[in-house]
Amino acid sequence: MGTVSNKIGEFDFHIPAEHKNGRMVISMLGYESMEALIQNLMGRDTLIFRLNKAVKVLDEVIIKDSLSGGDIVSIAISRIEQNYPMTPFMLDGFYRDIKKVGGIYSSLLEAAVKIYDEDYKEPRNKIRLRERVALIEVRKSLGYNNKFAQYFDQKNLLEELLLHNTVRYRQFSDEALFFDSFKRQKTSFYNGRRVHVVALRSDDYFLKMYIGVNNYAIIRLEYERVYPADWVVKKKNSIFSRYVSDKKVIDFKEFQGKMYLNYMNLTSKINWYNEKSGDLKFETELYQELLINKVYTEPDERIASSRKMRRYGLQYQDQRYNKEFWDNYNVIKETPLDQEIVRDLEKSGGLDEQFDY
Repeated sequence: MGTVSNKIGEFDFHIPAEHKNGRMVISMLGYESMEALIQNLMGRDTLIFRLNKAVKVLDEVIIKDSLSGGDIVSIAISRIEQNYPMTPFMLDGFYRDIKKVGGIYSSLLEAAVKIYDEDYKEPRNKIRLRERVALIEVRKSLGYNNKFAQYFDQKNLLEELLLHNTVRYRQFSDEALFFDSFKRQKTSFYNGRRVHVVALRSDDYFLKMYIGVNNYAIIRLEYERVYPADWVVKKKNSIFSRYVSDKKVIDFKEFQGKMYLNYMNLTSKINWYNEKSGDLKFETELYQELLINKVYTEPDERIASSRKMRRYGLQYQDQRYNKEFWDNYNVIKETPLDQEIVRDLEKSGGLDEQFDY
């Protein structure tokens, strides 16, 4: 079970009673992991954990590594089926999307979900979702009913996010130029293990990967793309839209010898313009994230067709707000940015009231 901290390292964590004899592990890129007995943390409201930088002093040696950045990436891609699950598994996940219009946060949706997948084999169709997703609980703000909602896709945004899993869907170029463009950076540490750090920067996108030194598993991927000014998305009500940029992070974590999805986020920016004059009318931004809470390596059953989420928006698949469920659910702690989101959204009333509307 896990959670993710905010940008300044704060997090809330609900620990079920059956895990009171377990351990909490705290990790961060470039730092040594810390472990603490949960029993020693009980009854304390606020705790501060200080991590040590993962620095090792070695005797002076001269090392020549013949592997290029592209070589490391090529090996990592070739070992996906070796490092990732090749038998059925189930994931418990928390999904959130936040929509922003003209610099103001306009809507929020959060959902508890289950995700089932057969394996990490390379799919023939890389734009068709392989996973089955079931909705457990959902809550949303009133902003999903305002006039700007129509300017965002009405598709199932969680399923769209899963299709951005570059590793699962092998969204890598097979051209030699792609591999030749990777540059090696300093070896670092992540989740207590040494990782190769490789990066590629082109005119319109940036890609950075953290790859295990021992097994060449892709542990973390960071990607950012800036679109050309003439990239028209769609037209609506005498205005048209242009993609501005996409930015995503994909994070994996080892469990029982295999790498499983741990966290994803995606930020998409689209601007809307007057069709006749070409003047900017307003800007929109969609932020999505998915946190995996638990992995089941031998699920009793797959998600039945009757339980699968529908292809349309999650806001139309909602159930009655279950306050007790959300009060005891591991979610990403409200960050300072999230406080700004809450301030904007609560102009329409308290969020609890909006969720229960």
